[in-house]
Amino acid sequence: MASFSGIWVALVTPFNNDAVDLPATKRLAQHLLASGVSGLVVCGSTGEAAALSKEEQLAVLDAVLEVAPPRQVVMGLSGNNMAATLQMQQAIQLRDIAGLLIPAPYYIRPSQCGLVDYFTQLADAASVPVILYNIPQRTGIPLELATLRQLARHPRIAAVKDCGGNPDATMALIADGEIDVLTGEDNLILTTLCLGGSGAISASAHLHPERFVQLVQQVANGDLAAARSNFYALLPMIHQMFSFPNPAPVKAALAQQGLIRNELRSPMQAAPQALQQQIAATLARLQPTDALID
Repeated sequence: MASFSGIWVALVTPFNNDAVDLPATKRLAQHLLASGVSGLVVCGSTGEAAALSKEEQLAVLDAVLEVAPPRQVVMGLSGNNMAATLQMQQAIQLRDIAGLLIPAPYYIRPSQCGLVDYFTQLADAASVPVILYNIPQRTGIPLELATLRQLARHPRIAAVKDCGGNPDATMALIADGEIDVLTGEDNLILTTLCLGGSGAISASAHLHPERFVQLVQQVANGDLAAARSNFYALLPMIHQMFSFPNPAPVKAALAQQGLIRNELRSPMQAAPQALQQQIAATLARLQPTDALID
């Protein structure tokens, strides 16, 4: 079973005049991997997957795989039509990847038994490890602790991206040690690491990714004073990245760095100009990683 740990970046999908910008996708992937992140999660919510056709999603995955080792690429898989979701899963699994990130079926709001059935069917059909994505804010239904524990016993379910908002459940899963626990709440990265969690699937780690990587190492080394200093320096930027619907602030910041165009697909909107100016000022104040004390 694969182990998922460290910082995995929830990759944005660059656009150019409303078309997926595959060259920019590859450049961004190379830039992030060069910073030392553990891997990339393609076509998740930060990647605006819901606004992409299935063909576009697979094209983005193929572009990333041109520049990234398969062991460092996880693909998002979501849907509320089981047959169609299984069909997409089969198409994804024709590629060599590290795993699948799967949220609960959105809009339907099934029972907990229904969630067990949904994830079990997809895990049974998986040829790669599965990361559960617990994000009730987007799906309308939480994965309760008993459900997560039941699913954790499946041989293909390896990890959870935890955005459930239940710290008791988070700690219980970490204490159980059955699956890797990665936070999807960027403001809880330090907390999750200190509690014994495996890492994060992070949107804000697009920016100064080397500092997020360093944060993981600082905690692993037991240098909590340095970890706190590093994290609190990052925190204003993290808050800004979620002060307007994700991924608009992240895309604005990446555009300021010349990595992508500041473009989202409707109905998503670009971050307001005032916020973009605040982001630029915040990023300018952050020290490069080589200025930090290990």
